[in-house]
Amino acid sequence: MPDPNWIVTDLRPTDHDTWQRLYTGYCDFYEVPANAEKLDRVWGWLNDPTHEVNGIVVRRHEDAPASGLAHYRAFARPLHGAIGCYLDDLFVAPQDRGSGAVDALLAQLRHLARTNGWDVVRWITSDTNIRARTAYDRVATATNLITYNMSPQE
Repeated sequence: MPDPNWIVTDLRPTDHDTWQRLYTGYCDFYEVPANAEKLDRVWGWLNDPTHEVNGIVVRRHEDAPASGLAHYRAFARPLHGAIGCYLDDLFVAPQDRGSGAVDALLAQLRHLARTNGWDVVRWITSDTNIRARTAYDRVATATNLITYNMSPQE
């Protein structure tokens, strides 16, 4: 059960600076550049109600700055004839790890899946991300699927 001292809210326009700091930390963790163009594009997606990507954040209280973020979207699952929730990005500030913040974010995603009739919440992580995997193993089942990325260039 998530720590009741954490609340999860939709991402707000006033969260921009905190979101940018958190998302840059996420990019740094995965050693992916976080340039201004990318940050502006993703922020634009998150604030466009017609775009598929949504954002939630976790905070200590309603007016507190965000301590963690999750970007998610619905995705079709033709093999199952269902819609699932895909968690693209999940990050908690280093000083708040182990505090229940990630549990609150994952609990909210589970709630959204139940509310929207999505049959699964799915995400990937690095096999070396042991601390996060320990948290994930408490609420989800690791699969044996392997992810492939194919470049559009030959």
